[in-house]
Amino acid sequence: MRIKTYFQEAFTELVHKVSWPTWPELQNSAVVVMIASFIIAMIVFGMDFVFENFMEVVYSIFY
Repeated sequence: MRIKTYFQEAFTELVHKVSWPTWPELQNSAVVVMIASFIIAMIVFGMDFVFENFMEVVYSIFY
């Protein structure tokens, strides 16, 4: 019976207590996440590019 009570309370909370975002709020959040993901990807790409070129210089010195 404890499992049944758990699911009943979870359902009640999801239906009556959770504040769900509106469609425009959800769209705005998705745009923010996409922009942030793109910026982070560009930072990682830049770091990789710089490190790759740095290592090529280091290897060319010793070989």
